[in-house]
Amino acid sequence: MSDSATSHRPVRFLFLENIRQAFEVIRSHRLRSALLIVGVAIGVAAILAVVTILLGLGKQIEHDMTMADRPYLMVTRFDMLTEGPGTERVERREHLDPGAAAAVLRYCDAVALVDFRYDPDGRLRVVTRGSEHTQPLKIVGTGPFFPYMHDILIDHGRFFTPFELERARPVIVLAYGPARDLFPNEDPIGKTVRVGGIVYQVVGTFADRRHIMGQLGEGYAVIPYTTYEKDLKRRYDESYVVASPASGRTTAEAREQIIAALRSYRKVPPGEENDFDVMTSEAFVDILRRITGAIALVLVVISSIGLLVGGIGVMNIMLISVTERTHEVGLRMSVGARRRDVLLQFLVEAATLTGAGGIVGVGIGLLGATAISRVSGFPFRISPFWIAASLLFSASIGLIFGIYPANRAARMDPIEALRHE
Repeated sequence: MSDSATSHRPVRFLFLENIRQAFEVIRSHRLRSALLIVGVAIGVAAILAVVTILLGLGKQIEHDMTMADRPYLMVTRFDMLTEGPGTERVERREHLDPGAAAAVLRYCDAVALVDFRYDPDGRLRVVTRGSEHTQPLKIVGTGPFFPYMHDILIDHGRFFTPFELERARPVIVLAYGPARDLFPNEDPIGKTVRVGGIVYQVVGTFADRRHIMGQLGEGYAVIPYTTYEKDLKRRYDESYVVASPASGRTTAEAREQIIAALRSYRKVPPGEENDFDVMTSEAFVDILRRITGAIALVLVVISSIGLLVGGIGVMNIMLISVTERTHEVGLRMSVGARRRDVLLQFLVEAATLTGAGGIVGVGIGLLGATAISRVSGFPFRISPFWIAASLLFSASIGLIFGIYPANRAARMDPIEALRHE
């Protein structure tokens, strides 16, 4: 059938015919086409591997940071996102005390559980047992609701009781990592360990949470906050109030009640700003999503540079292809093919090449993400959206970088093209 006839066929048929011709060109120039497809595939694979690993990491970090399925609120002296404990404005504020937790529990009916907590302000300690010792870890002083509020399971023994809290008993609950280091082949319950020169009795151990940070994620131990006050508290240790909303109540309701209760307890005059901050677990999650999203965007942009380099290769190869097929273009135009038909032919050919590279790249990227996950232990998450986006992006590279060669072919003079050998 002549080109003048085919030019009046539906666009769908012309498009399919151009794809068929593109595969014919790939078969006739196998090495050149294969090198181009491999170049595009590497770029797509790099993008997809980075994205799938980051999506998995972001989800796991979000889970590990929030630790619980139920929401919670944390009261501090300062805004944890914009301030630090060392600023002059914050240092003028009084530290939170157990009475603040008691006030929240008494006056906030939107709150179910309330805990008071001491944080060692980045100071790490080594827990020892004879010749055995842990890596430097954080000793946290807290109340009896710590495991319930954060959904951390007890592996052996129990958590400390309100009676032990009230009496400031020297009891300790070890995270999975420290318990494994100190008691690799025996039951730790009832045994004693030392923190500095102070002896503590192990009453329980936490189950392995499989934290994304591995040993660092398990690097903590918990004692009653009254015991912490007596044995370990230092001037710059921060204190927090942690609360969990009651069933059927939102974190927004709980937050409003906590603010009102603590303004009264801390005697903040009307009209003055709070001398504390209340952050919700949802806010933590939102910040983590923004951080991981920004990191993902940067890494995707960096990975895309390789794909853009592949696009330059597409342009070079298509220019060579146009030069080699000048006579063919002149023949098509002389029998009725329009400029847009020639333009579409070369654009579809370029998009087919890079689209094939995209399909290969998706397979390589998923295999690469799986391999990285198995070697490093990092989770990955397959996203149909990003797979479709990778394929679309790879085809778009062919269209973008194929415009100049295709336009050059479409603007040929048919008579001059027919004279070309």
